[in-house]
This record gives sequence, structure tokens and C-alpha cells, in this order.
Amino acid sequence: MRIGIVLPIAEEDGVDGVPDYPLIRAMAVGAEAAGLDSVWVFDHLLFRFDGVTTGIHECWTILAAVAEATRRVELGTLVMCTGFRNAALLAKMAATLDHVSAGRLILGVGAGWHDPEYEAFGYPTDHRVGRFEESLAVITDLIRTGRADRAGRFVTARDAVLRPPARPDMPILVAAKRPRMLELTARHADAWNLAWFGRPDERLARVRGELLGACARVGRDPATLSMTVGVTVRYPTQGPPPAEPPTSPALAGTAEEIAEGLAAHAAAGADHLIAALEPSTPATLAAFVEAVNRSRARAGG
Repeated sequence: MRIGIVLPIAEEDGVDGVPDYPLIRAMAVGAEAAGLDSVWVFDHLLFRFDGVTTGIHECWTILAAVAEATRRVELGTLVMCTGFRNAALLAKMAATLDHVSAGRLILGVGAGWHDPEYEAFGYPTDHRVGRFEESLAVITDLIRTGRADRAGRFVTARDAVLRPPARPDMPILVAAKRPRMLELTARHADAWNLAWFGRPDERLARVRGELLGACARVGRDPATLSMTVGVTVRYPTQGPPPAEPPTSPALAGTAEEIAEGLAAHAAAGADHLIAALEPSTPATLAAFVEAVNRSRARAGG
């Protein structure tokens, strides 16, 4: 099982406001040096809950910089919101970043969900899955074949061509948890993501079962679809105490206890585990790497 981390690019990720680029770069380089397999970025424009707005860096710019700063780790988007960018342009961006990184990009895409950022930046919030379906068709056409010519209700690409071409086997990941998105995953994706968890639970098993059903309906061998799982790994003593104790699932405790949680996901069939560290700092990265090494030692590699 491959294991990676989410890079700290949002205000809530660190311990003192929005992390600056030197810290983000150090986390990516540190993850690579420690033997982790991947680094990932979230795609948001802002967060606004109960009238309080917090910030985040633009993820693609950060990932392009990290592509130059690293040499081995895979670079993933968790996930690019197709509502924020023209679909053909997004495919063009992905082809270029994959070239810069010498073929290390995992292009994760999704329909988005946080209305306030759509409204603040002037994007429509209606028909999100319908817009995503048409965008995904254009993106997969361009990456797999180098061409797209589609005129949909929401998305149009007129004789679009990728020159230079994309790597045709660039992995396309879809984040999905509801029936229509699961069917699109089964039809078009190379990898599937569901998040956020501590240890494997009933929700993970249920939605994975629904994905297997979608694969059966479209004639897809589920063994050809990689399973990625987002986990929260919480280090409550490493940052300021929260206003209220967190209630969301997370792996926590000693390195051995976290290693047991990682091993449980491997046993449940995860191919790639993506860890969001809370907080995300060099100290928590070092602690997480210790747990990863313990988990790998148990598995014999």
C-alpha cells in the first residue's frame, strides 16, 4: 500500500495562519526524503462557515512549484474542482505539469461542494454533477486520445487538441460517494477516492460495495480501479487546543496505534492511503513517518 500526505496550504493546516511556501516546500521535500510515496493538495478558493472566512493558497500553482522541488514522489490533486476551470484548459494544465514532473501527476477531479466559494468567485452552483460529467468527458478525451470535440449543455470543446500531448496513461482519480458519481468513476476513472476516516468503518465498506455494484453494471473489472482512502491523523498535543474537541474520525495515539490503523486500511483493500495531518508541521510529519515505518516493518516492506 502506498502512503502519502496532504500538503499544508490552508489556514487551518498549520499552527500560525496560512503556511508560507518555504514550509510547504519543506514538507514536500521531507515527505520524499522520508520515503513516502506521494504528496497531495486540496483545491479550494476560500472556506466560509458561519460568517467566518479562512484562506488557502491556489493549489495548482503550489503543485507546479513542488514538482520542481521534488524528484520521486507522486503529485496528486484531491481533488481539482471542475467547476473552477475550463475542462480543456484543465487537461492542458495537467499535461504540462506532468511533463514538468517527469510523469508523476495523479489528476484527481471532482464536482466540488462548498457553495460559498462558488458564489464569492462567480461560479454557478447548479447542476454540479451534470457539469462534472461533461467536463470529465472532455478531460479524458484529451488525455487519452489528444483530441476532444464535444458540445454539451454546459461544456464545449471544438476540435480541441493537446500539443504537446499528455501521457495517455496519466492516472485520473475521481472522488465519489453517491450513485451517479460512483457510476462515472466506474466508467472513466483509474482510481477512486473516499475520505475522511480514522480506521476503516461501515461507511467505507458500504460505499465501496456500492462502487463494486456500479462496476458490475457498467462491465468494469473492479481490480482495474485503484482504491485510495483519505485518513485524518491527529496530533492534539502538537498545536493550540481547539475551541471545541474534534468529533470527526481520526487516527491518533502512539506511533504503534497509528501504525495499527494504517495496517487496518491495507487489510481492508486500500491501494493508496492519503493522510491529512492535524496540524501539518515538520514535527507531525516526523511522527507520522515513524508510524508508517512501523506499519511497513509489520508488513515486511
